[in-house]
Amino acid sequence: MSAIISRLVAMVSLAAVLISGAWAQPLDQPVRVATFVLPPFVMQQGRALNGFSIELWNEVAVRIGVKTRYQMTSDVKTLFDSLRSGNADIAVSGLFYSTERDREFDFSYPIMEVGLQIMVRDKGEAAAPALLRSLLELVFSRTSLAWLGAALFLVVLAAHIMWFLERRQEGETITGGTYFPGILHAMHWAATTLLTQGDQSPRQWFTRTLGVLWMFIGIVFIAFYTAQLTTTLTVNQIEGAINGPEDLPGKRVATLVGGTPVAYLREHNAVVQEFSQSSEVYQALLDGKVDAVVQGSAGLDYYSAHEGNGLVKMVGPEFNKNDVGFVFPLNSPLRKKVNGALLSMREDGTYQRIYDKWFGAK
Repeated sequence: MSAIISRLVAMVSLAAVLISGAWAQPLDQPVRVATFVLPPFVMQQGRALNGFSIELWNEVAVRIGVKTRYQMTSDVKTLFDSLRSGNADIAVSGLFYSTERDREFDFSYPIMEVGLQIMVRDKGEAAAPALLRSLLELVFSRTSLAWLGAALFLVVLAAHIMWFLERRQEGETITGGTYFPGILHAMHWAATTLLTQGDQSPRQWFTRTLGVLWMFIGIVFIAFYTAQLTTTLTVNQIEGAINGPEDLPGKRVATLVGGTPVAYLREHNAVVQEFSQSSEVYQALLDGKVDAVVQGSAGLDYYSAHEGNGLVKMVGPEFNKNDVGFVFPLNSPLRKKVNGALLSMREDGTYQRIYDKWFGAK
């Protein structure tokens, strides 16, 4: 009986060793770190990587005694796919925590808290082109074309009435007798009078009275037309402005494919355009392909202060604040070691030194 018990104990012990060994990181194998470029968290110059998250991880790796093999991915989706497939041991970038991600992955202690923010083009530099574009859109809008059609109809109608009544008058008249070119002269008179610029008068008292009435119609027409254009332009400016999250519905908004902002933007009825790289997101904004960019405030602040300085600006407050950190496959043996290193870095001031380098002293 004792032999059977001893054998069972040995089998259980062997199984425990095998299980723990399956989750252990081989000592001679580097940690496979999946990452993608997202300034200032991760930046790449040639084959060299730098950035806030990269510096943090390099310090963590030294403290837990592991080597690193970085694996660049093309976008956020590919990065998480590498964790799912077991091709990476940890993901390092500016990754938001979320309930959806929590179902599939484990997180480190937060490396910082970041909210979403909105970035738009700075109209200070592009005011003239924007104004010209707005005016052209207004001129060729349905409203303007409808008013132009109405004006053309009124001019043709008034010209024919005036030509018919003045065609038999002798001497120099505004119609000239015959239909051609008389009707053309009459149309010129009708158009200029409608615009309150008429310089000729009919010959008969009756037609002169009609001319005065026509001039009054022109004044009313111009007043209503100007009021309509002013109203349309004002409404377009109000509706086109983005000053905060409440203005995003219906707007074209760029963000990273698979990023946390995607779900928020779709819930709030924004027209979402996803891009693989942050550089593509920013370029879409500069090219006018989108109305705004929504991403983490840290990355947007960095871009607006560097490459985008004078071209873009931040609007509205931060919203949907959340933690950012490293991401592991479920039950990763690395997680506890990494968390211990992050805690020690906060305690001895290393974390604050790295944070101040990239984001400025608090």
